[in-house]
Amino acid sequence: MPCMQRIRVSSTCIGTPSSSPVTPVEGRIIPTINRYFYIPDEDIDLTNGVTIPANLFFCDDGNQVIAFMIFSPNGYVNLYINAVMQEGGIYTVTTDSLTLNPYATTIFAGTPIIVESLGFSTA
Repeated sequence: MPCMQRIRVSSTCIGTPSSSPVTPVEGRIIPTINRYFYIPDEDIDLTNGVTIPANLFFCDDGNQVIAFMIFSPNGYVNLYINAVMQEGGIYTVTTDSLTLNPYATTIFAGTPIIVESLGFSTA
């Protein structure tokens, strides 16, 4: 079975020669996670795409959001629709909005839309 480099824990995989040892990193990596929730009251037709303003979303503590926290370049954003992670190429998130690209489908009223923004810093 091949060694998957991105989840390797030790400097070598059993049975696979290591091309480079793992170098320990000084300090700690600290993740910051923000989740934003929106449940539409009406169906959303994606035929022509749609932009959903950030201020329609609520954060984990239940407060309405003014803007999405985007961690660039040390982070990434995931989109979940009805609890299913979406492909990265079908949406764009800015601090002001979530834009869904045109697609021949509908997001039905009551379907949860979750934007998850993850960032990393060191200490």
